[in-house]
Amino acid sequence: MTEQANTTSRKPLVGIMTGIVVSDKRDKTSTVEVSYRIKHAKYGKYLRRTTRYHVHDPENQAKEGNTVEIARCRPISKTKNWRLVRVVN
Repeated sequence: MTEQANTTSRKPLVGIMTGIVVSDKRDKTSTVEVSYRIKHAKYGKYLRRTTRYHVHDPENQAKEGNTVEIARCRPISKTKNWRLVRVVN
């Protein structure tokens, strides 16, 4: 039998998104805005939409204006269901 290559206790990343930090004022929490495009059902024109997520950032490493990757996780609080994966820049 072979050993498992990944022995970390963290679950695999599901639903990774990239967004921009718009607020880092709270302790261990950042607000990330994710932009995406959808196609209008009738006219076919592409529309820009944005969604804001509250992200768990335990080390307060994301600063306002940074581009970050976030992943879905278990509920940490009433509004936090996302965690910080990495700071892109």
